[in-house]
Amino acid sequence: MLDFTVNQLVIMGLVLLLGIVLGLMMRSGSKKWRVAYQKERDWRVAAEGTRDRYDARIKELEAENARLVDIEKDRDAHVAHVRTANSRIAELERDRPFINAGTAGSIAAAASGNRDDLARIFGVGRSGETRLNELGVHSYADILNLSAADEAALEARLGSAPGTIAEERWKEQADLLKRGRYEEHAKLFA
Repeated sequence: MLDFTVNQLVIMGLVLLLGIVLGLMMRSGSKKWRVAYQKERDWRVAAEGTRDRYDARIKELEAENARLVDIEKDRDAHVAHVRTANSRIAELERDRPFINAGTAGSIAAAASGNRDDLARIFGVGRSGETRLNELGVHSYADILNLSAADEAALEARLGSAPGTIAEERWKEQADLLKRGRYEEHAKLFA
């Protein structure tokens, strides 16, 4: 067996006691640090989740912005095209004679009784009726027989915005007026 002196046993006891005290001191401190570490970790996880949501939202907004920029470019191109077309139409109308085949056709239609009062159609008016007559539209039937392409061409010739004829429901109005339903027309469109 090992032989220890009393001094050596006392020193070993003190070292053991010192080890126990240091261990307990470190243990109590480690709990505090562990709690702080868990709080920090939870905060970081939450912050990363928030950052990921914000990143996803930023991507959505950037995609929406790119889509809006494309729409704006398309709109600008369309506006430029309409301006060019309108200036060309104005140029052609300036160069045409005051009395042409359309005007002659209007006079002939009025004389023969084949002309309807197109000014009754809401959105046309007297000046619009004159313009329509110059373009060869003299009766409600002429309006009813317009195809979509004819409507677009007529709107361009009149200088109206695309879709005006459909929006103001010219065909529905012409149908009512052609059938003599003036009161019903007045209720719906006046």
